[in-house]
Amino acid sequence: MNDRPTHVRVRFPPSPTGHMHLGSARTALYNYLLAKQTGGKFVFRIEDTDVKRYVPGAEEELINGLKWLGMEWDEGPDIGGPYGPYRQSERKEIYQQYAKQLIDTGHAYYCFCTPERLARVREEQQKRKEPPHYDGTCRRLSKEEAEARVNAGEAHVIRFKTPKEGSTTVHDHLRGDITVENRNLDDYILVKSDGWALYHLATMVDDHLMKISHVIRGSEWLPTFPLHGLIYRAFGWEEPVWIHLSVFLKPSGKGKMSKRESADLIKDGYSIFVKDLRELGYTPEGVVNWISLMGWSYDDHTEFFTLRDLVEKFSIDHLNPAPAAINFSKLDHFNGLHIRALDDRELAKRLLPFFLEKGIDADFETVLKIAPIAKERMATLDEVVPLAEFFFKDTVSPDPDSLVAKGLTAKESAEIAEKAVELLSPLPDMKAAGAEPVMRTYVDSSGFSAGQVFGIMREAVTGQHVSPPLFESMEIIGKDKVIQRLQKAAQLLRMVNQ
Repeated sequence: MNDRPTHVRVRFPPSPTGHMHLGSARTALYNYLLAKQTGGKFVFRIEDTDVKRYVPGAEEELINGLKWLGMEWDEGPDIGGPYGPYRQSERKEIYQQYAKQLIDTGHAYYCFCTPERLARVREEQQKRKEPPHYDGTCRRLSKEEAEARVNAGEAHVIRFKTPKEGSTTVHDHLRGDITVENRNLDDYILVKSDGWALYHLATMVDDHLMKISHVIRGSEWLPTFPLHGLIYRAFGWEEPVWIHLSVFLKPSGKGKMSKRESADLIKDGYSIFVKDLRELGYTPEGVVNWISLMGWSYDDHTEFFTLRDLVEKFSIDHLNPAPAAINFSKLDHFNGLHIRALDDRELAKRLLPFFLEKGIDADFETVLKIAPIAKERMATLDEVVPLAEFFFKDTVSPDPDSLVAKGLTAKESAEIAEKAVELLSPLPDMKAAGAEPVMRTYVDSSGFSAGQVFGIMREAVTGQHVSPPLFESMEIIGKDKVIQRLQKAAQLLRMVNQ
């Protein structure tokens, strides 16, 4: 099969009902990649007819999340396009028109059953151990009686008249043909009593009118997939290529991942929400690389992808319907790779806000010097703060016990710190190219190990056990502060020895 279809139009149609999560991000990504690699169009549409679940600010978060991940759309509520409006809340009359068309052609009907009656029917079905379904009472009404009741102002919904004989077959690009017996399908509600269309009608109408060629969406729509195929056929429309993506499993691999798990994840520095991942120090490049491989693969060994790589290499024929466990260790791995792939200036630009957020008076030029020596030790951008905050302190306060090198006494450790002061003080500056050879020569002649000497110096100069490379760090700190910190360390060690 040709995996480079032409005239592709795809859509990402989220509901503004909460935070943008990984499942939404992956769905958007696969749609975006298919559009870009084929020269097609990526449509951003807001499905906001569920007023009760609407969350203020959610649409803005969706827009910011997509832009942060690097996905720009060709048509949408903010930029318009030839098939607008792109908010379903602005398309109510369109859906009503198409619902009436289904009624006129005998594919839908008015239903006047009250919620109380439907509850009783469900209760009786449960007693008989039948799956809950509409019992078809209003399906049997004559068209004339139904219209008279509508004209009289009686409350009603509109249901799809599902065929009760035979079977329905729909085709999923990943799973092949899916066949269901029609007697097992319900007469789903298409339009609620308040006149608003539900997803089943609104989204099918929008996808047709917006000329969507490929519907790439979550597997939660598989149970109603036959209904959606039947709606297309009732209108006589050509169906899109249907693609239902794999389910995300919890990191343990047991059970479907849900939004409820995020509270526990955040304690470990992880989240399934895009906004949180950004604040936790993940890069858009790392997140995109990670989610692209949860349900798709290029080959059995290539793992590092930029967005540009993915546009070139992505194929809907290589999507995998098997459930994908969320692996946050992989996210850390990919994020580290993409941090190291950033040029120093871009990395510094991204690191600076993390210092400022913690109240550290960092400046861009110093962060630019830190970036190339810190990047090898970081999996997330926020790790730069505990790793490198010592650069912006006037003094550091090492623990005296940590200044004592393994296998040495406090007195011997103090002598090493004093020797470092003696050897480094005559140097014109603290450039690594001058300071490191001097200290390595001392190590070679002293009988102490590099680990002992440089360990003491690291604790003294940075105030911490782990830091970016020592001599490059000393160069950034500057000669005066390095000497002062070594002298202070020697004094602390002498006090330990008393």
